[in-house]
Amino acid sequence: MSFDPKRLAHPKVLSLHPYQPGKPIAECQREFGLSEVIKLASNENPLGTSRHVTHHLQKQFNELARYPDGNGFDLKQALSRHLNISSSHFILGNGSEDVLRMLIQTFVWGGQHIMISEYAFVAYKILAQGLGIDCREIPAKQFSVDFDTMLHAVTNETRMVIIANPNNPTGTYVNEEALQSFLEKLPSEILVVCDEAYYEYIVEKDYPQTLSLMARFPNLIVTRTFSKAYGLAGLRVGYGIAGEGIVELVNRIRKPFNVNHLGQVAATLALGDQLFVQDSIALNETGKKQLYKGFDKLGLRYIPSFANFVMVEINLPEKDIYQELLKCGVIIRPLAPYHLAHYYRITIGTEQENAKCLAALEKVLLKENVV
Repeated sequence: MSFDPKRLAHPKVLSLHPYQPGKPIAECQREFGLSEVIKLASNENPLGTSRHVTHHLQKQFNELARYPDGNGFDLKQALSRHLNISSSHFILGNGSEDVLRMLIQTFVWGGQHIMISEYAFVAYKILAQGLGIDCREIPAKQFSVDFDTMLHAVTNETRMVIIANPNNPTGTYVNEEALQSFLEKLPSEILVVCDEAYYEYIVEKDYPQTLSLMARFPNLIVTRTFSKAYGLAGLRVGYGIAGEGIVELVNRIRKPFNVNHLGQVAATLALGDQLFVQDSIALNETGKKQLYKGFDKLGLRYIPSFANFVMVEINLPEKDIYQELLKCGVIIRPLAPYHLAHYYRITIGTEQENAKCLAALEKVLLKENVV
């Protein structure tokens, strides 16, 4: 009998499809012979990285031969000062997905399952099923979390609920009143993880103050990242905020040195440049209006976004919009993996990038109308 590794793998792994990241710029250039390509597929910061970070990071190259601080002391202290929370409440991870994986691995086991909303970030399901854990997906309501339906779906085996707020890829968010009401009705032994990867971009006053809610709801956990507003996606630094008891248990299974030295230093430096973050937020608000205006002109339906991307519907069944835009040197994100046929996620870029994207869309739509 020939060796077949599939016979040895966990059944939930066999049913998984690997996460597909946004197409790299270099790959698009090679494939289509283009010299200029813009990437609006991965919700990266169009301003790049703070000069304050890049300038001081060069001084750290002599430390690359040494292991990083396994406990992340300096970064935790910086986070503590920034958020006015004791450093004992932080979990550091190789991106916030690493923190989510550790939380699932620590607290969900046996026949228990996690619960997410329809259209939630696809990585949640991959993380859970990769650990052999069931993931229950609850139907959304107007592209956002339906807390009432979620509460009715809770069983004795429900151990964790993950809520992306704002949600990726829809850009919708839940307000404080809705989240607090959900927490009040949910059994306290069920953990609630609010993934706030895009929270810096939120300007709405009714956005949940989760760090304050944690005092009342000890089952509440928050995850955040330096990949978006702070412009450090390539260094993979995320963190969780939770009660000390939760943090202590998660640290038992945390991989040694899970956050590299340059990542820790860069994140610490980035926290010290809040002007860069404010510039990023301002650019995002301006760019969002630019895209909205362009979509309106083109007659495209979109979902109002509270993050750094916009989900737009382009219903041309006979046309592969993604491929057509690639030919124009514009990379966006098709949302077929979310069962959102004809929907695309477009990262808000610089004024020039947004303009190029809209021009490419107009070209593709005009070509379709002519045909």
